[in-house]
Amino acid sequence: MGEAGSAMAYFKDHGLDTFIPTLTQPVLGICLGLQIMCSHSEEANTPCLGIFPNKVRLFKGSQKVPQIGWNTVHHEGSGLFKDLPENSYMYFVHSFYADESEHTTAQTNYMGDFSAAVVRDNFAAVQFHPEKSATAGEQLLANFLKS
Repeated sequence: MGEAGSAMAYFKDHGLDTFIPTLTQPVLGICLGLQIMCSHSEEANTPCLGIFPNKVRLFKGSQKVPQIGWNTVHHEGSGLFKDLPENSYMYFVHSFYADESEHTTAQTNYMGDFSAAVVRDNFAAVQFHPEKSATAGEQLLANFLKS
């Protein structure tokens, strides 16, 4: 399930598109999970869950797509990022990114700035892979589990 259109089709077929936004416990989306929590994705022109107002866009520019590698993440040092140094490195693998909104809590840059993390109420999502991001990712996951 690595593509927005098929992920949303699966969610709709199983009633998850209406169920997930009603959850009240903490929810963490990772990579595609962040993208499908947004309002719309350019990937297959897909309406998504709408938990965050961000739009998901395809990287366009002269650099390699998909982006595969480490980026520094700029954050406020609270919530998911408590006890993480500013400019911590996180591991990214993606061709699409969420633009920034009032729910953006961390940013990074690849062919321009974009949301590395978004938070709204009990929903949090990250574009990077914390499970592949060494000690910084481990700390982020521990912070989420404490929320």
